[in-house]
Amino acid sequence: MSETETTTGNGTANESATGTTTGNGTANEPATGTTTGNGTANESATETTTGNGTANEPATGTTTGNGTANEPATGTTTGTTAGTRTADEPGTGAVGAERADQEPGDLGGAGDQLSTAPQERAVPGSFGGRRAPGPVGAVAWGVRETTGWIRWFWRQLTSMRVALILLFLLSLGAIPGSLVPQNSADEVKVGTWKANNEFWTPVFEKLQLFDVYSSVWFSAIYILLFVSLIGCIVPRTWQFAGQLRGRPPGAPKRLTRLPVYTTWRTEAEPGAVGEAALALLRKRRFRAHVAGDAVASEKGYLREVGNLLFHVSLIVMLVAFAVGQLFKSEGGKLVVEGDGFANTLTQYDDFRSGSLFDIDDLVPFSFTLDQFTGTYEPSGPQKGTPRTFEAAVTYAEGAEGKDRKAVVRVNEPLEIDGSKVYLLAHGYAPVVTVRDGRGQVVHRAAVPLLPIDNNVSSTGVIKVLDGYRDGDGEKEQLGFPAFFVPTYAGKGHGQMFSQFPALVFPALNLSAYRGSLGVDSGVPQNVYQLDTRKMKPFKDAKGEVFKQTLLPGETMQLPDGAGSVTFEKEIKEWASFQISQQPGNGLALAGAVAAITGLVGSLFIQRRRVWVRAVRGEDGVTVVEMAGLGRSESAGLPEELADLAASLNAEAPTAPDPEPAAAVPAEGAEK
Repeated sequence: MSETETTTGNGTANESATGTTTGNGTANEPATGTTTGNGTANESATETTTGNGTANEPATGTTTGNGTANEPATGTTTGTTAGTRTADEPGTGAVGAERADQEPGDLGGAGDQLSTAPQERAVPGSFGGRRAPGPVGAVAWGVRETTGWIRWFWRQLTSMRVALILLFLLSLGAIPGSLVPQNSADEVKVGTWKANNEFWTPVFEKLQLFDVYSSVWFSAIYILLFVSLIGCIVPRTWQFAGQLRGRPPGAPKRLTRLPVYTTWRTEAEPGAVGEAALALLRKRRFRAHVAGDAVASEKGYLREVGNLLFHVSLIVMLVAFAVGQLFKSEGGKLVVEGDGFANTLTQYDDFRSGSLFDIDDLVPFSFTLDQFTGTYEPSGPQKGTPRTFEAAVTYAEGAEGKDRKAVVRVNEPLEIDGSKVYLLAHGYAPVVTVRDGRGQVVHRAAVPLLPIDNNVSSTGVIKVLDGYRDGDGEKEQLGFPAFFVPTYAGKGHGQMFSQFPALVFPALNLSAYRGSLGVDSGVPQNVYQLDTRKMKPFKDAKGEVFKQTLLPGETMQLPDGAGSVTFEKEIKEWASFQISQQPGNGLALAGAVAAITGLVGSLFIQRRRVWVRAVRGEDGVTVVEMAGLGRSESAGLPEELADLAASLNAEAPTAPDPEPAAAVPAEGAEK
């Protein structure tokens, strides 16, 4: 003996810590312990063993009865284990969790339906079976096999694994829609890309990469994901609804088999303990009821609600995407200061819509561009960078709506009854006056020119369609290709390109053509380009195309007295707007918010069950057992059960340990 020890009776004692062995037996106790009765005790922690048996319990506890206990639990166990049993339960936790090899029927229905996740089940009659002879047998076998394959395919399609794969493929398929120009967004960019990548164009067209979101393969992924989610959610929803209508399952016969377990003895009546446990669990927001000799409770239903909400939200977002694609409308309009726009089909410069969109669905409204304001960084490394783009407009809803003022900025659209007006771009529209040879004004308008660089160097065409007559009095059409720079470097300072995007030193370069513009042929034309196939240029004295650079207020005289062109001092600005109706946007936003909410709930709420059983022992003392069961991720269940046990222990305090029986000294023992 390495420490103080007293051995009474016939037996052998090997105790490295203070201990007392009374009776006939062997004690090996490296910590304080008392063994009373005939038996063997091996206890590395404070423990009392009463009765005939063997105990190897490094956790603090009391074992009463005839049996063998081997419980290397990590932590502290406060309570009493009563009855004849054999346990090898290496539980972990402050509550002294116990776990053993579970036998069939030990848990009963305690672990059922902790989740609504579908279980893999074999389908009888699929993939096999004997084929009966004759045509009837062949038909029956074919029906059975076909049904089996259909069920197998449906189980695979509606599994969570396949749903995640389809969701990943949908995200992957959307990448080309962001990297490759789309016909639905900008056909001009698509044409430019095709011209610059002639080798890849046929490949991309076969793969439908210029129309990703309406392609066959993207639609197939989309529809399969839609069906998969519905097939997964509907049965889980009904199953969860059944769980809500039911009650938590009753306690298993052996609570010690559960992963989290604690017990103690109390002098309180079993009925009083049950009532206190029921009140405590309901106070902690458990759904609790009395089931047989125990109180059954469950908590964490919102986890499954969040899980279902997340998947339903995915369906909502898919529906919103479909509605947005089928019923959308989108068009562009370039508006010069002082001009307006009415939301009718003929007013759009370009217009695109979904396959189910009706022209009558266009929201009736109109607006006028009062003024466009743009400011730029004047100096430094970011010289010319835009700082302010604002379009002041006056708009009205309906045919007789009141005029209202608004300012449209980049990423701050004007919303009118479900339609949004976005500011996309801006440029300059020099005011040009054209006169014929007799000095009569045949054309005067602000001509919008398209920017070609960041300093708003712009190109376009001034077209005179009607009103002009040549020197012989014959009707003729004129065309003037124009190149405009808002800040001209001046002659002798390189090419004619703008040095700054603001109107600092504007200049307009014009060349002149006469003949037929080709607008009467019925073939659509680009208003910013000049078709010179049926036109002849005006010639200067050198026989070259007549052209001239004008400053505001200057006039270009056409050769042979054919007229003149004046660059007026007034220079207007224009703004390009995109008017869109996306009926699915609100639904998509609601679905996204709901999906995030459901995901948070499913990640941070744990579903668990707790049972409390109080029965009177053979010695008349009530034995209280508490056990909990959760899913594998319920890491906080031991702590929660410990808290519940502490609260219930306050209502049913632990009974004092029974006094050990008087020991009779064994023959030959030291006195």
